[in-house]
Amino acid sequence: MDLSPLWISLKIAVTATVITFILGLLTAWGVTYLRRGKHVVDGILSVPLVLPPTVVGFLLLILFGQNSAFGRFLNDIGVNLIFSWQGAVIAAVVVSFPVMYRGTRGAIEQVDETQIHAARTLGMREFTILRRVILPAAWPGIAAAAVLSFARALGEFGATIMIAGNLPGKTQTMSVAVYTAMQGGNRDLAFKWVLIIVTFSLTILILMNYWTGRGIRTGRRRKRREVPHET
Repeated sequence: MDLSPLWISLKIAVTATVITFILGLLTAWGVTYLRRGKHVVDGILSVPLVLPPTVVGFLLLILFGQNSAFGRFLNDIGVNLIFSWQGAVIAAVVVSFPVMYRGTRGAIEQVDETQIHAARTLGMREFTILRRVILPAAWPGIAAAAVLSFARALGEFGATIMIAGNLPGKTQTMSVAVYTAMQGGNRDLAFKWVLIIVTFSLTILILMNYWTGRGIRTGRRRKRREVPHET
């Protein structure tokens, strides 16, 4: 059994998750405190969440294909994202970004605003507030969003096959391998890949529940310590 789809999937998912984590965190932080047009911006950023993955892949193909101005520019500087693992990373980033963004934004919005106001009163800069106040308080939700984002990137199929294709040993991920095996009538091989994907997905969900539950318990203990005892 060729395990290259497993390693390709992990490489793509890990790379996409790192990119999505940074972009999702910074975007969610900015949109949370946006005063005007928040709902419009939020809707635009969440569009890939409701679009079919093949539609996302088609739009990416139009954007990065050689028939577009941007695609020709990339081709002129020696960058070709079509039918490459880098293209698969872009597809995974686009489809998993809304998961990271919305989960992180929800976690940030749950942070006690009095702590943020107090930090500003003390003269802290906004990035320092993010690093020292918001992240520690919102970390369980952010970690859960990152785990779900990784799972979404790991299982991506539609957008990946549209922009990266199905090249064995290069762009063939586990999801694409299942499709290829079924197309070739090899149900046993498809079932093996399904078992691997289900195992990974279940492990991810267990880790997410563990981290979330641990974060909630830690937050409760912190709040109990902060409550003044009666004398």
